[in-house]
Amino acid sequence: MVATTDRTYKTAAIKAWPGRIADYMSDLMPKGLYGRALIIIIAPIVLLESILAFIFMEAHWEAVTRRLSESTARDIGALVDIYENYNRDDNFKQLKDLAWDRLRLQLQVLPASELPPPRPRPFFALLDRALSKEIRRRVGKPFWIDTVGSSRLVEIRIKLETANLAVFARRSQTYASNSHIFLIWMVVTSFILLTVAILFLRNQIKPVLNLSEAADAFGKGRPVPPEFRPRGAREVRQAARAFLEMRDRIEKHVEQRTTMLAGVSHDLRTILTRFKLQLAMLENSPEAEALSSDVDEMQLMLEDYMAFTKGDSGEETQLTKIHDLLKEIRDDGAHLGTPIKLKVTKAGKRLAIPLRRHAIKRAVINLVNNAARYGTQIHINTIDDEKWLKISVEDDGPGIAADQREEVFRPFYRIDNARNQDIGNTGLGLSIARDIAQNHGGDILLEESALGGLRAVIAIPI
Repeated sequence: MVATTDRTYKTAAIKAWPGRIADYMSDLMPKGLYGRALIIIIAPIVLLESILAFIFMEAHWEAVTRRLSESTARDIGALVDIYENYNRDDNFKQLKDLAWDRLRLQLQVLPASELPPPRPRPFFALLDRALSKEIRRRVGKPFWIDTVGSSRLVEIRIKLETANLAVFARRSQTYASNSHIFLIWMVVTSFILLTVAILFLRNQIKPVLNLSEAADAFGKGRPVPPEFRPRGAREVRQAARAFLEMRDRIEKHVEQRTTMLAGVSHDLRTILTRFKLQLAMLENSPEAEALSSDVDEMQLMLEDYMAFTKGDSGEETQLTKIHDLLKEIRDDGAHLGTPIKLKVTKAGKRLAIPLRRHAIKRAVINLVNNAARYGTQIHINTIDDEKWLKISVEDDGPGIAADQREEVFRPFYRIDNARNQDIGNTGLGLSIARDIAQNHGGDILLEESALGGLRAVIAIPI
C-alpha cells in the first residue's frame, strides 16, 4: 500500500513538471508590451543567426580547415620523404630552401631527441583535431604540434630515427583564418538592424502607453494629460479617438445630470422653506412639532439623495496631504460626541497625492458618522502600501454579518439589527462613500474590527 502511494505521488509529481516549467518561464518573461515585442523581434533574428553560424562552421569553415590541414600534412610528408633520401652534405640547405620557396614552410633539422610533452588543447580545438588527423594519415610518424604557442605560426615536430624535423607554418596555411569576418559582418549588421527596429518599435508602442496612462488617470478621477492626442498606428489612433469621445460623453452626461439635480434641489428646498415658514406661524402644538420634525427629516434625506446622485462630479483634483485631511476630519467629528483616535504612519504623514479633496473627505466622514452612530469609540488609521492609499475606520459597535457586508452598499438598503435603528439614516452613507472611492479608481472593503465592531477600509490607487 505504501509503495503504491509512493508511485502515485511520483507519477503526479512527474506530470506536474511541465506546468511548473511553464509557470517558471512565464515568471521570467517580461510583462510589458514593449518587452514582449522586443522578444518577438530579437528571438527570430538570434535563432536565424545561430543556425546560419552553425551551418557555416559545420559546412564551410570546418571543411576548409580540414582541406588546408590536409595540404599542410602532405607537404610535411613530402619533406620527410625527401629528408630520408637526402644524400647531400650541405647541412640540408637545399631542402630548407625548397621548403620555403616552394611550400612556404620554415624547416629546421634538430638532433634526435624525445618530443616535448603535449601542450594543452585550446578551447576551440578544431585545428588541433584536423591537423593531427591529417599528419597521422599522411606522415605516419610520431609528431608533436603546437597551435597556441605563437599567434601567427603553427609548429609541428616530426620524430625520425636520426633527427627531429621542426616545421613552422603560417596559421593561414592550416585553417580558414578569415572566417571570423563573416561572423563580424553578421553581428554588426544584426546590431544595426536591431537598433533601427527597437527605435521604430518604441515609437509605435509609446502611443499605446500614453493611451493606457490617460485611461488610468481618467479612471482615478484625474484629468487626462493635456499633451495626450491620437497618434501612432491607425488602430491605436482609432482607440485613442474612441477613448476621448467616451470621456466627452461621460463628462457631458455628468454635467447634464448635475445641472438637472441642482434645479430639482432648488425647487424642493424652496418648498421646504415655505413649509418651515408656515409651521413657524402656527401655534405651538404637538401636531406642529411633529410636522416640523418631519420637515427637518425630509431636509436631511434630500441632502443625502442629492449627495448620492451628484457624487464627486464637478470638483477638480488637487494635491492633497493625507495627514492634514485626516486631522481635519478628526476635528470636524468632535461634535459627534464619540472619541476619535487618529493614527497615521510615517509614510502617511509624508504622503501627498492628487485627489478630489472634498469628495474624499465626504467619503471618510460618512464612514466616521456610520461608526459614531453605532459605536462608542472610533479609530482612524492609515495602512502602509506602496501602490495604494488605505484609510481604515474602526468602531466597537455590533458590526455587520459577513454575508451582508456587500449588500449594505446598495442604495437605501437597511438591515434589521442595531446598526439600522436610527430613523435618520437613509441608507446612502456607504453607497456614497463607495461611489466616491470607485470614481477615484479604488473601492471600500468591510471586515471585522479588532475593536469588536466593523472595520471599513477605503483604498485609492496612488
